[in-house]
Amino acid sequence: MRRDSLTMAAALLVAGVAGGAVAIAAATLAGIGEGTTTVRELVRVQPFAGQNDVSSQTPGGAGLTLRDIYKQDAPGVVQVTSTTKVQLPQNDFFSNPFGIPGTDVQQALGSGFVIDKAGYIVTNYHVVSDAQSVQVSFSNSDTMRAHIVGKDPFTDLALLKVEASSRALKPLELGNSDTVQVGDQVAAIGNPFGYDRSITLGIVSALQRSLTAPNGSPIDHVIQTDAALNHGNSGGPLLNTRGQVVGVSSAISTGDTGSEGNVGIGFAIPINTVRDVVAELKQHGRVDHPYLGVVGHPISATIAKVFNLPVQRGVLVERVISGSGAEQAGLRGGTDQVVYEGESYLLGGDLIVKAAGIEVTSTERLREIVAEHKPGDTLRIEYYRGTESRTTTIKLGRQPPTPQE
Repeated sequence: MRRDSLTMAAALLVAGVAGGAVAIAAATLAGIGEGTTTVRELVRVQPFAGQNDVSSQTPGGAGLTLRDIYKQDAPGVVQVTSTTKVQLPQNDFFSNPFGIPGTDVQQALGSGFVIDKAGYIVTNYHVVSDAQSVQVSFSNSDTMRAHIVGKDPFTDLALLKVEASSRALKPLELGNSDTVQVGDQVAAIGNPFGYDRSITLGIVSALQRSLTAPNGSPIDHVIQTDAALNHGNSGGPLLNTRGQVVGVSSAISTGDTGSEGNVGIGFAIPINTVRDVVAELKQHGRVDHPYLGVVGHPISATIAKVFNLPVQRGVLVERVISGSGAEQAGLRGGTDQVVYEGESYLLGGDLIVKAAGIEVTSTERLREIVAEHKPGDTLRIEYYRGTESRTTTIKLGRQPPTPQE
């Protein structure tokens, strides 16, 4: 990492989901730029797909041109600069030639957007994670200090607040990410590499992706897009054809290229997830995620036949976390490791088939069911131990800061 007197923090690499199954190869959190000079870019905006409007793609109302979307929403997008002081090693010859302990100042650049007239701003957790101070700059070049209301490393989201006149703030309208479909056109506004409020155009390439959060936990239901995202875009809005926010730009995948630039695969946290997290951050400054306390592996009909399992769908309990509700309820993890067609399984443990009366066909589905509850709630689990069908009730705990997996 290059360092000037003020050094941008390096981008983080995210590679897979907890439990061992790799979901995204070389996905990098896209919030960090290099250098300290801000270059302003004049953005020449073109209509979506060369058309004057996209009303045919927008249920319930006419769409906007890309030019109109930029004009409407860019004033609500901010540049986020977080400053962190780091302790220099005592024996760092070049930075600290006299061996005297000192500090270096590092800055990280990202994006964010205003969500209401009270001054609340959404950005990514990894943009402000270790920040001692945060500043945001608006479209009129005004810069002001922002207070960190709360951060959630599990969803890579953070909530900031500025003290500003309501007339100075341009909140963006939030959409409904549940209505987003593959092939929908989307636009991203952010500050890639410090280029203020650049807009890029793309489509929704895929849905239901899984992304690894900064603390290593999986984020489900992530939106994949080919709209160009780069370092500095993190925390900016992903917009539908009506200019509504449907996601928060968070990461890019670089595949095997070794590059840190965009290759057409970017990821955004769905806005419906953001809504829930923001509500908790406003009220508590943190989000308490429910915790079951098992590490599992889904099975298929083929696996069930090969290993003579009692059902064709479910989640094998490979490990039970010490001190968790699952341990207290008596669930058991696997003991015998086997490999089938290159994939490892830990057999001998319980096999979960239902949670809260809902069939469990994957680890993602189990996480979804757990996520619908709160710490302290009880969850009815139906499972097999060997060929015996059993039922137990598990009291959910609080997800620890770092996944115990």
